[in-house]
Amino acid sequence: MYTLELLLKGNPAPIVVHQKEEEAANRAYQSIVNALQSGSPQSLELTCDRTGKKVFLLTGELCGVQMTSKSGSASPMGTRPGFLAQLQS
Repeated sequence: MYTLELLLKGNPAPIVVHQKEEEAANRAYQSIVNALQSGSPQSLELTCDRTGKKVFLLTGELCGVQMTSKSGSASPMGTRPGFLAQLQS
């Protein structure tokens, strides 16, 4: 299972979307990065494979995205990987 965490401007809680396949997660991640790099707001619709829920958002409200893979081992001392761990400190 792969997790995409989308950070919104002015919102401390990320939007989390789960993808079962690595290829699907990479495609979704790359489409978000491309939309952010384009500089003009675009609309994105993502579907969570775990819950089946959909989210529709404007890239102008995004300030970051992180992709992680769910492994069998827990992260050290209960911290989350990547830049979100620093926000919680």
